[in-house]
Amino acid sequence: MAGSAPAPRKRNLTAPGFSSSYSRATFEKRKVMSMSDSQSSEGGLPLIPDDLTLSQFMLDYQHSIQPGRGKIPCLVDDVSGRNIDLGMLKSQTERLANALYLEYTIGQDDTVMLLSPNHINYPVALWAVHKLGGIVTCSNPQFNAEEITYQLQIAKVTFMIVHSSVLDTALEAAHVVGLPLDRVVLLDQDTTSEFTEVQSVPDLIDIGGYKAKCYAETTLIRGEGKSKIALLCWSSGTTGKPKGVAISHYALIANIIQMAAHNQVDRAVGSKENMSYRPGDVALGVLPFYHNAGLIISLHLVIFCAMTLVVAPKYDFSAILGSILRNRVSHLFLVPPHAITFCKHPAVMKHNFNRVKYVMIGAAPVSREIQEQLYAIFPTAQVGQAYGLTETVCTLSMVGATQKRGPLGSGGRLLPGIRARVIRPDGSFAQHGEPGELIVRSPATALGYLDNVSATEETFKNGWVYTGDEAILTNDHEVFIFDRLKEFLKVRGFQVAPAELEGCILSHPDVSEACVVGSPDEYSGEVPMGFVVLTPTAAESVVRDPAMSNHLMESIIKHVESRKVSYKRLAGGVRIVDSIPRNGSGKIIRRILREQAKRRPNEPQRYVQAKL
Repeated sequence: MAGSAPAPRKRNLTAPGFSSSYSRATFEKRKVMSMSDSQSSEGGLPLIPDDLTLSQFMLDYQHSIQPGRGKIPCLVDDVSGRNIDLGMLKSQTERLANALYLEYTIGQDDTVMLLSPNHINYPVALWAVHKLGGIVTCSNPQFNAEEITYQLQIAKVTFMIVHSSVLDTALEAAHVVGLPLDRVVLLDQDTTSEFTEVQSVPDLIDIGGYKAKCYAETTLIRGEGKSKIALLCWSSGTTGKPKGVAISHYALIANIIQMAAHNQVDRAVGSKENMSYRPGDVALGVLPFYHNAGLIISLHLVIFCAMTLVVAPKYDFSAILGSILRNRVSHLFLVPPHAITFCKHPAVMKHNFNRVKYVMIGAAPVSREIQEQLYAIFPTAQVGQAYGLTETVCTLSMVGATQKRGPLGSGGRLLPGIRARVIRPDGSFAQHGEPGELIVRSPATALGYLDNVSATEETFKNGWVYTGDEAILTNDHEVFIFDRLKEFLKVRGFQVAPAELEGCILSHPDVSEACVVGSPDEYSGEVPMGFVVLTPTAAESVVRDPAMSNHLMESIIKHVESRKVSYKRLAGGVRIVDSIPRNGSGKIIRRILREQAKRRPNEPQRYVQAKL
């Protein structure tokens, strides 16, 4: 169904991550007197084309280090078992692009939101928009209408491609921002929907196939790929609500090539060595595609390396175990909750995982103990962690191709083409083995935060990205992350901005002040905990009836729960305090509350934990 797009608005461009933890004591014997300025030397960095869109790079271009695919399928639908090879991906992408142009005139001025769990049509939709010169922003299908509305507004979205399971929520958010119904299509087919007028991607692929090609595919001149935006991703940056991170086609391509070169994929063909990435290897695609780790590593890198990705729509551990065995999976990309479940679920002991040869953990830290347990569960696998952030597309470091086991706690070795430094608080260079803030320089660097000059200038300085993470670099380019200097939390690999939750808590009528910090949690890494100061009226009611404190805390938890996605709920609980500690300038001293969050209070009636 055709429809006219809202008038394009000018873009003012002014610019998941992984992390790992380790004990500082380990490095006391390893300190050296050299400055911690490291550049990876493993493998070297091949040519990065700067005149291609991501779609052209993945579907039409043969890179010098890229293995030939032959008849190896690119994707397998874990539910239906349907295979899609490279030729089918290319054909479907071209047909969808044709229909999106014919029916909706999608083009250079459009930003398209993809709102869906993992689906076999996801890359087709992404690359079709890129063929037309549009920008894609991927959003979490667990978000409520308010959270989706925020992203629609910041990204200036003109078109939505959504999964049928979240159509109602998507339409509610679209209505708020004034996006017409005919600017929303389904990624999948849903014959049960009451919105029968909503077209679907499968329908559009059919339309684009029987109608003559009417669009001119976007082509870039030399160097243009470095400035043309491909993705608007989401990061909390230093503070505040999620910011739109503008990532160019070149930066995305660069990170894919960096990881492929790091894993020496060009050596895998015909080699008798047990290389990490070989044509025909099978990876399980359970990491969500709306997160850069799932989108770049498990989708794009796997396809680039002539491997097959089994697309799983959601995380269900029993289903995952079955999929690993049924599809002869060789590669697992995990986040800490997945890794912990593998270590603790009784069903794991019933299976043999000798076919799994590669296990990578990212998005948040795992403990040394968990990493050691994974060694026992996957005895033949290369096991290690990775580290990166949205501002550097995805990955900065990962376990090296020549390492059977990454050092315990290491976030991996720097990828080719990345230069890294550690800076002391006074701005001077730290020595190797000395902690400080990690800053990096890479060809895979975002352009900045959309329409946010101050945040861009704070993070992107003279070609360097200030990660906000406290780290140590070793002489052999291993990266060890100790703590985040930035304030955002990492809950099951997702970034959570304290300021966003504090604003939500402060909208509760009985709260006058609020602070959110992370409370340690074995499964999630950390979970949000709220410290609140009650209004005088509410405080007086507690004095009259102490039982009111439990009622108020439960009310605050439900207030947040009804407004935020599940991982942003106050699973660490709520504590009522007399005051929020602040310094002389009025800034909250969060470290005091973080210490309190580690200890259960002596007054149980003044502490209520969220029930998830």
